Amino acid sequence: MLLTIDLDSEVPIYQQIRDRVVEAIADGDLVEGSALPSTRQLAADLAINFHTVNKAYDLLRRQGIIRINRKSGAVVRRDPGSGPADAGFADEWQARLRTLLAEAAVHGLGEQEALRRCGEVLRSFRAEKERTPT
Repeated sequence: MLLTIDLDSEVPIYQQIRDRVVEAIADGDLVEGSALPSTRQLAADLAINFHTVNKAYDLLRRQGIIRINRKSGAVVRRDPGSGPADAGFADEWQARLRTLLAEAAVHGLGEQEALRRCGEVLRSFRAEKERTPT
């Protein structure tokens, strides 16, 4: 798994790691059962503290995206093809979406432009392309 983080970003490193893993799953690069690098290995690869990776993995675990086992390590728990989202996910997601759309509104991005960009991003995910008939 190739992960790119920006050490100068305002987004915390653990959040960047979490986001890149979620994007890799949506892109189909990681599927259910895929093993993630150990916290120590990923930390060494990224030249960061392993506690930062641990925080990202714990966030992914709490969100039900990965499972962590002492023997097998961190493994992807679900992929886009594994059925409907857990109860409550859509409401929590909509609350986060509200903030992103508020930022768009504050910066003058109109409704149609925001919708166009949302559709563009959704269609960019490999899993979405496979679900959409051509």
